[in-house]
Amino acid sequence: MFALREVLMRKAGRTPRRVLGGAAPRPGGTPARAAPAGLLAAALLLTATAASPSYAASPPSGSPSIGSAPPWAGSLRSQPPSTGTDQLYRYGYSLGFHPFTSPHDVREQLTGNFWLFPVSGDCPAVIHPADACDLLGGNPVRVEAIGYDSLQIATLPGHSLGEGMHIRFTFARSLGLHCLVVSAWQDRPTPCSERTLCSAASRAGAWALWRVLSETLTVSAYAA
Repeated sequence: MFALREVLMRKAGRTPRRVLGGAAPRPGGTPARAAPAGLLAAALLLTATAASPSYAASPPSGSPSIGSAPPWAGSLRSQPPSTGTDQLYRYGYSLGFHPFTSPHDVREQLTGNFWLFPVSGDCPAVIHPADACDLLGGNPVRVEAIGYDSLQIATLPGHSLGEGMHIRFTFARSLGLHCLVVSAWQDRPTPCSERTLCSAASRAGAWALWRVLSETLTVSAYAA
């Protein structure tokens, strides 16, 4: 029967296929080599499913909530100009090495013990925003703002340097080394700032005065 079938297939132009013992097809018509491929695909699917992370217990990625602002927070009423004629001076002083003291601690020590200010005059020992008092020599000032690491005052009518002058004391720290930066500016030119000699003497006097303040705070900061 097999020989007759072979002859008929050759006449029809077809080449008979011989079935090898090791390559016999599996029931259902699926080749033997299809089984390992199917197992490999299933293994890859299980691996991908196991490797997918679950975010069910992860915290939300939204912005952190912001609590209520502390009493000293808030923008300062007047910002010092970076350049221009309204900028009077900007001095920097070292306050020494205080690794366990923050700039906020130094500022809090000054505003809570204002007698440390070299010309505190009749001002109270503890000052608050909007306080008005007379510095040494009867020079009236107002506490414009108290920030986390800064204090800002403004001169009032009757001050020897004129009205509308703003002075900000900013405290900073880097690698345990503290510094004080004093910036001064004015709303409009004053009679003193318009005269060269008076303006130069005012700047020199301010540099020396804030130098005394920095030396005082250099020592007192150990107790801040």
